[in-house]
Amino acid sequence: MPLLRRVRAAAVLTAVLTATCTLPAAADPTDAGCALASSGSTSRYIVVFDRGTSTAEAQAEIAGACGATTVYYPQIAVAVATSSDPKFTEQIGADRAFSAQRAMPRKRKSEEAGTGVRRSTAVPSADRSAEQWDMAMINADAAHEVTTGDSDVVVGVLDSGIDATHPDLKAAVDPSVSAGCLTGRPDTTPTSWAPKNSPHGTHVAGTIAAADDGKGITGVAPGVRVASVRVVDDDGRIYPEYAVCGFMWAAEKRMTITNSSYFVDPWLFTCSKGGQRVVREALTRAVAYAYSQRVVNVAAATNENVDMANPPDPSCRVLPAGLRDVLAVSSVGMDKLKAGYSAYGLGVIDVTAPGGERLRGKGDPERGCVLSTVPGGYARSCGTSMAAPHVSGVLALLASTHPGASPSALTRMLNNQSQTVPCPADYDLNGTGTQDAYCAGYAPYNGFYGHGLVDALAAVTN
Repeated sequence: MPLLRRVRAAAVLTAVLTATCTLPAAADPTDAGCALASSGSTSRYIVVFDRGTSTAEAQAEIAGACGATTVYYPQIAVAVATSSDPKFTEQIGADRAFSAQRAMPRKRKSEEAGTGVRRSTAVPSADRSAEQWDMAMINADAAHEVTTGDSDVVVGVLDSGIDATHPDLKAAVDPSVSAGCLTGRPDTTPTSWAPKNSPHGTHVAGTIAAADDGKGITGVAPGVRVASVRVVDDDGRIYPEYAVCGFMWAAEKRMTITNSSYFVDPWLFTCSKGGQRVVREALTRAVAYAYSQRVVNVAAATNENVDMANPPDPSCRVLPAGLRDVLAVSSVGMDKLKAGYSAYGLGVIDVTAPGGERLRGKGDPERGCVLSTVPGGYARSCGTSMAAPHVSGVLALLASTHPGASPSALTRMLNNQSQTVPCPADYDLNGTGTQDAYCAGYAPYNGFYGHGLVDALAAVTN
């Protein structure tokens, strides 16, 4: 799923401050200029300020451009604002404000980093862990003989929401650290972080922390907690302000890990000009801030089979996977070969994990996908979305066995303990005589698999 200002002075309402964000202050409703400029429809904007800009200064500038501040994050000098003035961007500055909402086609859905959830089945009492080839591949079962993870470890699932009533997840989901981010400001009401029409977040959460109770499936780290941080709206879109909110919320709540199985709308590659620069700068600041607060950030590498190390323009990145302070994850199938859909790139991909490959499934093609939880039952899905939570789960085990370890230390251990996967001698998946992608690098580190396939057992024993 993608799912990545100079104005006149004006009065603002008194700000209400929290530890992480500033609650809204609207433009003066009596401002005749603002009233005349109104287009009748309100759009949402991400606004980037110079670092060190105070809350009052940011709110005043937004209000002066006929906007209202939804939230201001002073730690990174980024705001989310709304305005019905079609010239809001012009007044603030096109290099400082951008509305993905206005840029996106109304009927287009953002692509999730999964290739679709298939075959939902009712919640059974039977143990289905034998169907989890993905867990066997990363030695998760053997790791559970050592530890299933510590409840002090929290993985923030930045996604479409988690079904907290699912029998395999109800003990793992922590409502106290869950929030919805669909306005750009955290909302802790349960309905704001619950899934509406997408099973994606519930599927991701199950891979991380489904209960080890002899029923259904078992996650990589069933003893840890997960937070439902909803950053995907009802249309399947992941606007920049949603993602910024998710990372800032994770930082405020001191989560251990974030899992982002999406790329940020409205572009696959976000570059460094105009509105794209605004989006990239806002996400870069949010991710860096979360990392500074000891959060390890994991992201899916997308399903476009693109070389992320060679974008159309060298300044372009897939957000958030292409950012510094983010672990980018590629996907392999049952044969440990890069999935045909998985993005890749030397120097971008950090590690790989099982995300499934429908084309190379053994027997029933659907069995080549990853089985996990969905609202009301279980289903299989393939994608880098499914690979990333395996990495988040292994990191959660590492954090459990190495309490107090820094993000850099956890990342270093993850990389060092991964199973080396060399570049394939041949990558002609369809037998056409043409290579479907080029794997640069060498055995210990390459563009298809990074440092290798994550290993849960090594994580808890080495």
